[in-house]
Amino acid sequence: MATWLKVVLYVSWWLFWSALQAYALHTLSFSWESALSDALLSHILLGLAGVAVANIFRFYQPEGKNIIYLMSLAIGLTFLVQWVFQWLFPYLLLGNDIAYLAFAQKAAPFRIAYQGLMIAFMVLFGWLWFYVKDQHRKNQHISEVDNMRKEAELFNLRQQLQPHFLFNSLNSISSLVKIKPEEARGMIQQLSDFLRGTLRKDPQQMVSLAEEIRQMELYLSIEKVRFGSRLQSRLEISEEALQAHIPPLLLQPLLENAIKYGLYDTLEPIEIILKAERKNDMLQIRLENPFDSSTRQAAGTGFGQRSVARRLYLLFGRNDLLQIKQTDTHYAVLVKIPQETNEQK
Repeated sequence: MATWLKVVLYVSWWLFWSALQAYALHTLSFSWESALSDALLSHILLGLAGVAVANIFRFYQPEGKNIIYLMSLAIGLTFLVQWVFQWLFPYLLLGNDIAYLAFAQKAAPFRIAYQGLMIAFMVLFGWLWFYVKDQHRKNQHISEVDNMRKEAELFNLRQQLQPHFLFNSLNSISSLVKIKPEEARGMIQQLSDFLRGTLRKDPQQMVSLAEEIRQMELYLSIEKVRFGSRLQSRLEISEEALQAHIPPLLLQPLLENAIKYGLYDTLEPIEIILKAERKNDMLQIRLENPFDSSTRQAAGTGFGQRSVARRLYLLFGRNDLLQIKQTDTHYAVLVKIPQETNEQK
């Protein structure tokens, strides 16, 4: 709300009560001059007391519900307003109106009670107003800190994933330079394209699965240079799933894990299968690879899968979005990505 509008509403509030009090005094046979003078001065002082309350709470907010502080403030302002009123009114405005002066002395207890209630209301409202604003500011600060922590953790997770793949790729390029320079040159170009796509991604910005698959195919093409015909892949993705959204570069560590546990202990060709479909508000991606339990320990304990699970939790606040299914011969990772429905957009 604009400041000028707040001022207008505040002044209008006290003018309303001034008019009401002036009318009440006029009905008691006092002149409009006396009634208006009394009402305006009384509510001008109350209005100034309200401004004082607002400024006190703006610069000092008592911790917790400090009833003693609030009561002391209300009582102190009430007596200050009454003292100023008693000092100003008779001598500056209506010192010659004997009848009104007598009435003012008799009505002093009622006036103090009225002013006390008004000031107590302003103190309570002012404390509540600034208390709520202070809590909102604290919650906003906590939220900003939490978002910064999440962003830093997401960035750190991605930075930890890249060196392992990069070193392997550079080693492969090094081995190809002399014996297969054309393949080495092609691998360098593919690696460059992959890293360029990786660096420009915002870890919290969702991308389409189609874009993620293109990045994943770049990764696979690099790995296929390393492993040759031993590494085969098959994609089974529905058209609807291609339009769904996914955190960028989520599949690469899972794919790296599948290659590691599928290829490293065998000289036979293996096939990695990726399936994706959309079911209502959930994109489901299943990555399968051969797995020999007699030669490998549980494959679900590596950093890659832990990082994906952690990233999904940071982005969606859920721990059930990554599931592992393992047999003696196959290993599968099921990833679920919540999708926005038309009602949520």
